[in-house]
Amino acid sequence: MKMPVMAEVQADEAALQFSQFSNTTALQLGAQLVARAQAQNAAVTIDITRNRQQLFHAAMPGTAIDNDKWLQRKINTVYEYGTSSLRKQLEMTARGQTLEEAAALDGHDYAAAGGGFPVVLRGTGLIGSIAVSGLASGEDHQLIVETLREFLK
Repeated sequence: MKMPVMAEVQADEAALQFSQFSNTTALQLGAQLVARAQAQNAAVTIDITRNRQQLFHAAMPGTAIDNDKWLQRKINTVYEYGTSSLRKQLEMTARGQTLEEAAALDGHDYAAAGGGFPVVLRGTGLIGSIAVSGLASGEDHQLIVETLREFLK
C-alpha cells in the first residue's frame, strides 16, 4: 500500500465528518473497525474518544501494551492539532523536523505517525478521535479512512 499524500489526507479530513456522534455511534463504528481488522487479519488496537472520554477500545490478538502507548500519543496529536496524526507526519517530514523540534512537544506524549484521525462534528469542529495502532503508519490511517467512508455513506 502506498502512503497517502497530503492532498488526499486533507480531502479525507474534510469529507469524513459526522452530523451527530453519540456513544452508540462510537460503538457501531468501533465494531466496523474490528470487523475490517479481522477481515485483514490485522493485529491492531482500536480506540475511539469523544472529548477525551474513551467510548470504545479493542485489542486484537497479537497486540501488546506498546500499542496502547502509541494510541495515546496519536490521540494527543489529534487533540493538539485538530488533524490526523498522518497529516502531522507528512508535515514534519516535509519540514525535515520532529514534533519535538517544531513545537517542543514531548515525543513520549505525541506522535507524528499515521493512525490518529479527528472526529469532527459538522458545524461544531473537533469533538473526538479515532485511533489505530499495530500496522505501518499509512496502513493504520487507511484502516480508519476506509472504514469511515463505508460507515458515513
